[in-house]
Amino acid sequence: MIATETADATQPADPAAPLTRAALERWTPRTFFKTGPPGRVGVELELHVVDAVRPAAHLSPGRLAAVTAALAEVVAVGEATREPGGQVELSTAPADSLPALLASTRADLDRMRQAAASHQTRLVGVGCDPVRPARRVLHTPRYDAMEAYFDRFGDVPATSPDGLAVPAGRTMMCASASVQVNVEAGPDEAAAMARRWQLLHTVGPALAATFACSPLRDGRPTGWSSTRLAAWLALDPARTAEPAPAGDLATTYLRFALGAPLLLVRREAGGWHAPPGATFADWLDGGERVVPDRPGPTAADLALHLSTLFPPVRARGHLEVRYVDAQPGDDWVVPVAVIAALVDDPVAADVAQAACEPVASQWRAAARFGAGHPGLRQAAVATLAAAADSWRRRDDPVADAVEGFLEARTVRGRCPADDLLDAAARGEDLL
Repeated sequence: MIATETADATQPADPAAPLTRAALERWTPRTFFKTGPPGRVGVELELHVVDAVRPAAHLSPGRLAAVTAALAEVVAVGEATREPGGQVELSTAPADSLPALLASTRADLDRMRQAAASHQTRLVGVGCDPVRPARRVLHTPRYDAMEAYFDRFGDVPATSPDGLAVPAGRTMMCASASVQVNVEAGPDEAAAMARRWQLLHTVGPALAATFACSPLRDGRPTGWSSTRLAAWLALDPARTAEPAPAGDLATTYLRFALGAPLLLVRREAGGWHAPPGATFADWLDGGERVVPDRPGPTAADLALHLSTLFPPVRARGHLEVRYVDAQPGDDWVVPVAVIAALVDDPVAADVAQAACEPVASQWRAAARFGAGHPGLRQAAVATLAAAADSWRRRDDPVADAVEGFLEARTVRGRCPADDLLDAAARGEDLL
């Protein structure tokens, strides 16, 4: 969490008490968007755990649990947790500056890599596992319900008659990994928060294309530069698309949250599956008529529902930027540095906003072509150059990492996905 948690008298005292629409509308704006100091930043790094000798083979569930426990023990600043497909996620504590975040995260990653090596495993950054089939290892009511819900949406479409189609929901849950960048919602000014929110969406397709890193599944090209983003685009748009504007920012996100279908409903016993098609607003207004074995929702139910919303930028008090694929090696530094520069440097923000506006709706093209799309490449080059210049003006050496990535890949119309496709063509190991 980025924004500092404080007691809020408008929030319900008892999270198990019945929730009313009036109470919800009073306290959710502060839940979604909290003010915080400029410069604070955090990151969530999802990584695949692979066998050091046989990377194409799944680890047994017991071995995977032991490795994850060992990784969690060595993290000093954040925490390491396991995702449903066995991916590990390093969630950092918020840092007051990018240099502080990079230092603490690099130190935690070094310790995690050493711990993984002691178990004859490696941690790999790639947007989708390029070789191993999707396999769920966490069996909980939450993930059982989530898998069943997303199975309704079918496959990521093939891009050619002989192309590879992959199941969207299971690919997303059990085979994907991302770099999620957390920044403050903004200063205590509604207009400034709205500008930051809009900026992060406007630059989204260009940055998703820049860092696309998931072109393979089952050892074969899928036809997508970011199969991970393609999977999200194939899933429920009522919970994965950018919220439609509805007045002020808090109202926009509240309508999005209330209008999203229930993915699951917590129960003391039995499954957590939700009635198909019922939204949270339906349950709030209809109670047991909508969910027959449960009365109306509580604040705890709302919190659970909010955790099942996956828009490109999620409002969690702070803003969680979700559209970047996991990156190889230490290249995760680059998207973090770019986003941190854009939200805190008005000069860089203005350049990026202008460059990316013409392609602000090109999510599908970003997933399909990555930086090979001419319009997205042009926007990305301007955006990364502005971010690098921002850090250069502050004498921060992270500018070198951004410029190096820009020159080696983006200006050439390449993204990390192209490196993986080249490796596959040469017959090299892909993990």
